This record gives sequence, C-alpha cells and structure tokens, in this order.
Amino acid sequence: MGSKVVTLMATAIEHLVTGETMQMTTSADRRCRMEYHMQKTYYKTASLIANSCKAISLLADQTAEAANFAHDYGSNLGLAFQLIDDVLDFTGTSASLGKDSLSDIHHGIVTAPSLFAMEEYPELPPVVDCGFEDPKNALQYLWKSHGIQRVKELAKEHADRAAASIDLLVEQWQSRERIAACPHRSDTHRHYRNQVI
Repeated sequence: MGSKVVTLMATAIEHLVTGETMQMTTSADRRCRMEYHMQKTYYKTASLIANSCKAISLLADQTAEAANFAHDYGSNLGLAFQLIDDVLDFTGTSASLGKDSLSDIHHGIVTAPSLFAMEEYPELPPVVDCGFEDPKNALQYLWKSHGIQRVKELAKEHADRAAASIDLLVEQWQSRERIAACPHRSDTHRHYRNQVI
C-alpha cells in the first residue's frame, strides 16, 4: 500500500514539472489550443489534488473503485479551481487576489478566457503570438467576447463532475456499511457452503 502512495505522489511531482515545462517551452501554435491548455492545467494543478485524493483513499483502505472515484473528484475539482482562477485574473482586484490582477496576460501566459476569445476573433491569435506586447489590444477583444462566461460554464461542468464523484463515493461507502451491518452474513454463507460440500 505504501509503495502505491509513494508512486502517486511521485507522479504528481512529475506532472508539476511537466506542466511548468509545457508553459515555458511550448510553441505559439500549441499554446493557442484549448486541449493543450487543459492538459497543462491538469499537470500543473489538478494532478496533485487528484493523486492526493486517491492516496488518501488507499490509506483509508478503500476499494480500488473508490480510489478511482476519489481521483476523478480531485481531477475535476482541480480543473474547476484553475479555470475560475483564470477568470479571476481578469475580473478580480489586486487586493482580493493577493497578487496583481491581469498578471497572466502581462507575463504572456495564455489562459482559458483568451483561448475562447480567439475562437470568436481571428484577429486575436497574432496578438498572442507577439507575447501580449500590448495587453490593452488583447483585452479589448477579450471584453467583447464570451470568453469569461464560457470559462465559468466549463468550470461548472467540472465542479458538477466532482460532485457526482462524491455522490458515487457516498453510495459505495453506504453499501459497504450495509454489508458490514449484517452480522449473520458470514455464518449464513459458511452454512450454505457446507451444505453444498
């Protein structure tokens, strides 16, 4: 059991490094793809939560199925968290965020709101290719687009999936509790087995 947990934590650390590498070294073409962004987001944020949840489940002696539900919960929670963080970078204040607002765009980091905005405005990708040299130019497209709203909707989808995984975990736990509450189950099973023999 301990080796499985160590492997999960090692995987999470490996994913963190992979995600950071993807963000720093990716080509302009790749960083403008939503699929690539979500994969990077999983590696940088969601994997640590997902693998930690799975590790806790294994340490609590849960079934393999329950451990997978826990992993799904953590994965979707992490993705939802990061998507909302992407939104807050545009809509939050420096005081509420604890960091400068518009930090990502000023550092040339492409996030989900910008990616959705690109789908509406073909003029935006060339601005991004220049590394957001003029953030105001990029922002005018973002505010006109439905990018922020679409990211909120996507975050809600992942939050709903996380909640569904919790429901599945509760159902499995209740099922195990019902089985454990049957004191004569093992005796009855042995009785019928002996009868057959």
